[in-house]
Amino acid sequence: MRWAVSLSVVLLVACTTAVFAQSAGTDRARQQTVIEAGRRLFFDVQLSEPPGTSCASCHDPARAFSGDNGSGRATPRGSRPDTLGTRNAPTLMYLASSPGPGFSEKDGKPSPRGGFFWDGRAATLAEQALGPLFAAHEMNNRDTPALVARVVSSDAAPLLRQAFGEEVFADPGRALQAITVALAAFEQSPTFAPFTSKFDAVLRGQARFTPQEERGQSLFTIAQKGNCAACHTLKPDSRDPRDSLFTDFGFHALGVPRNGDIAQDGHFDLGFCTTQPGGTTGNASWCGWFKTPTLRNVALTAPYMHNGRFATLREAVAFYATRDTKPERWYPDGVKFDDLPQALRGNVDVETRPYHRRPEQRPALNDEEVDDIVAFLQTLTDGYTP
Repeated sequence: MRWAVSLSVVLLVACTTAVFAQSAGTDRARQQTVIEAGRRLFFDVQLSEPPGTSCASCHDPARAFSGDNGSGRATPRGSRPDTLGTRNAPTLMYLASSPGPGFSEKDGKPSPRGGFFWDGRAATLAEQALGPLFAAHEMNNRDTPALVARVVSSDAAPLLRQAFGEEVFADPGRALQAITVALAAFEQSPTFAPFTSKFDAVLRGQARFTPQEERGQSLFTIAQKGNCAACHTLKPDSRDPRDSLFTDFGFHALGVPRNGDIAQDGHFDLGFCTTQPGGTTGNASWCGWFKTPTLRNVALTAPYMHNGRFATLREAVAFYATRDTKPERWYPDGVKFDDLPQALRGNVDVETRPYHRRPEQRPALNDEEVDDIVAFLQTLTDGYTP
């Protein structure tokens, strides 16, 4: 991949991030300098080739740091008008809480967890920032020296020198570390985790849900109904919003329908298995698994799923409820899990509620209950005033 860097650079980025985190408590001024440098880099449209595309072009603050860079499609447009991304651009909000890549135990079996991107391939936020900067279908920088030359001319350059030393740009590798650490620092700032939704106000005792929102929360959590909280975890009894991030940071194979708007003939996005040693050959059981995003601010982040298949929040919720009871609603000719090769469709979860139902059985949620859950999900939008 064009944006790949040597292992030594990745390790240095990780080490620099760790050192920065340790020093943050004793050097708040430097912390703020790094965050401000990251903010300026994030919104700088001169850092792409050709110029005109910034990180914020695909991660728009008005859309909870998600977006499409004006493509009007399920995936963002790149810096060149004829290029298109390969996946929906997810929100960056609350992403800093994600652990690094690894495995946890679920139902007695290992289950992938953590990392960054839909497939979890990046170990840190700093490493994640490398991807869009160098990907040909995104910001399209040719190499590290080309990117550094752009940053030297940016209004972030004086702050990077102040935070990382006057000679930070003397070596391209060192400069790249500073750039990615600054972007990661900005993404770890309160801007990305304000906890100011109505849900948070209710937790703090500053607001009350409407009857519909209250019903929606119950349906969201009850295993026999939506069972959404099995993956989008919350603690409604806790007064600390940080206990309710609405994701377990795990990976799941949902069998999302193929999106004809972006699908390429003969190509399937296989997700997590492609990031593992040996690729799909030795890890076929992980194909079709994608990371669970947070649902905070989900009302602002349409379209939904890794391939942007669902245009509305209601459609996404209805899919969960009726995927298995009315497959013909979602799949051509009722052939389920059509965005995976036939040999891999057995990876899709058909056991967890509500996926355990069969065609023509009553769905776990009726139309009114789907509306109730959507109403609850709309309380997760930041910026609420009690």
